[in-house]
Amino acid sequence: MDKQFQILHKELAYQGFFRMEKLRLRHVLYAGGWSKEISREFFFRGPCVAVLLYDPNLDRVVLIEQFRVGALLQPERAWLVEIVAGAIEAGESPQEVACRESLEEAGCDIQELIRVNEFYTTPGCSAERITLFCGKVDSAKVGGVHGLAEEDEDILVKTVSFSEAMQMIGDGTIESAIPIIAIQWLALNKASLQRKWCA
Repeated sequence: MDKQFQILHKELAYQGFFRMEKLRLRHVLYAGGWSKEISREFFFRGPCVAVLLYDPNLDRVVLIEQFRVGALLQPERAWLVEIVAGAIEAGESPQEVACRESLEEAGCDIQELIRVNEFYTTPGCSAERITLFCGKVDSAKVGGVHGLAEEDEDILVKTVSFSEAMQMIGDGTIESAIPIIAIQWLALNKASLQRKWCA
């Protein structure tokens, strides 16, 4: 199958904190030929970074909690438990963003950083693509409220044991996909990471 698509028409539907475009397009079919013309809304967000902050010596992870508008349909659960994340600005590398956001959102200096993976978050409608890292930190004095006032951030920071983080996934306390992916990755790689970082 020769995978192709054609954008037949594109218009700006909304421009604000994010951008949304309305598209008319068609694409080739697995059975051959072209699809009929379809209409889709395309939510544009540039590349982003997320970083799981992990203290291998204490076996603890750094989690943040903040209000998320996407969760407001469940008002009692609109404050989500997540990991540090942010958008890549012009001229920044993903690694630079990981270090910057870790300091801004959690007050953490990253000692070592490894790239975990890259993935789309919701490709059915959004262009958002995440570069996920794991960062080595000293969690002994981590905590409190962080974030940039000029970005209206109000971020509660706490550390939990790795086993508690896994329990939070199991009982639904963590229900955002990015921290679930990150913590499950850590479950698969924790032993080798500790050997590397605790040497």
